[in-house]
Amino acid sequence: MLGAQLPLISALPFVVLLLAIAFAPLLAPRWWHSNRNKALVAALVSLPILLQLGMAMGEPGRAALGEKAHEYLGFIVVIGALFVVTGGINIEGSLSGTPLVNTAVLGLGAVLANLVGTTGASVLLIRPLLRANKSRQRTAHIVVFFIFIVANCGGLLTPIGDPPLLLGFLKGVPFDWTLRLWPQWLTATAVLLVVFNVWDQVVFDREERARPGSQLEQVMMHEPLRVRGAASMAALAGVLLTIISAGRAAAGGRPWAVGVQEAIIVMLAVTAYIATSREARERNAFTFAPLVEVAVLFAAIFATMAPVLEILNAWSQGTRTILGMGFGVSQPWQFFWTSGALSSVLDNAPTYLAFAASAAGLQGVPAHGPFIGALTLDPETARILAAIATGSVFMGANTYIGNAPNFMVKAIAEENGIKMPSFFGYMAYSGGILLPIFLAISLLFFRS
Repeated sequence: MLGAQLPLISALPFVVLLLAIAFAPLLAPRWWHSNRNKALVAALVSLPILLQLGMAMGEPGRAALGEKAHEYLGFIVVIGALFVVTGGINIEGSLSGTPLVNTAVLGLGAVLANLVGTTGASVLLIRPLLRANKSRQRTAHIVVFFIFIVANCGGLLTPIGDPPLLLGFLKGVPFDWTLRLWPQWLTATAVLLVVFNVWDQVVFDREERARPGSQLEQVMMHEPLRVRGAASMAALAGVLLTIISAGRAAAGGRPWAVGVQEAIIVMLAVTAYIATSREARERNAFTFAPLVEVAVLFAAIFATMAPVLEILNAWSQGTRTILGMGFGVSQPWQFFWTSGALSSVLDNAPTYLAFAASAAGLQGVPAHGPFIGALTLDPETARILAAIATGSVFMGANTYIGNAPNFMVKAIAEENGIKMPSFFGYMAYSGGILLPIFLAISLLFFRS
């Protein structure tokens, strides 16, 4: 097993990349702002892993790299298509940036995330929300809660909602199985919306006292809303239908040929882009910069996390130890926290796969074909899978790199002049707000 042969130092490039993402914006903000410099860092940290797996580890290493390259291609095609297509859907008019309206938009996003994915819902709603609050002075907390709810926790109910659930669907989980996670979804969403509403009301009232009278009248003003972009909406429906059809074909044992799904999605995105007027994209303040940033950084994340995931798989199957310790995860609450903790710093999709494979191994189910679907057949293993799914989706909100839309929303907000918290500043928000909620969910739903 490759993971048993890899030295622990193979994880060092991934750690270096995380440190760069965390500290470079603080130590060299102007230099880090350039996507070219991000690409330089990404290439430097990825090179040792490419050499190690591509040459030193022989065919097993090349196979692991090829698998990660294929996963990255599928990942970035879906993320990029949703970004481009929703960038052509223009919500005209304006909302009033009051706490109640802001809360309603976040609630709408939590529902919409299950229909168009966390990426699609984030790109579709973040710009109208930023416009609604343009006249307010303190808005970073609005974006942070948007990341919590719309970019992460909201997408728990369908395979379309979040990439880990899509991978589960492709590995045999029935399409409607995730609907049983509605109690966890409702608990997290409701608590976050209540906390946000109270927080935003306090900030709003404080700003009203500092700028009394008519100075906040613009916040209360709004124009009727209209949605434009018929070609983009048709393309969005086409992308979702393609993902569902490919997933059903794979689950039925008749997978599409390699590259067919990606080709169709790219064609739909290109068609939507060509059919959308430049004026419509300009009204959305659409640029490719946020997508380029996500593509560059996640290329390095997928490359450098390859040995990390191989080591984790070997550890969970008992073929190696780490620092003298064996793999001790067996209970639902343990899977919830461990899959969630790794999803905070690894991309949550492969983390979900790794822990699902570990859970299957504990039940004697080989990690081949639609093996995750086998976990849904027994109530006890289904409870473990529910813990893995919930932890992976929810705790992707713990850091900027836990889920691809997090970075995208941050980049769009900064393009619109909002000073977002640093990597660790964001974690102060997530640690104080999310961890108590996750503790409650663990106790309510995943106790042994």
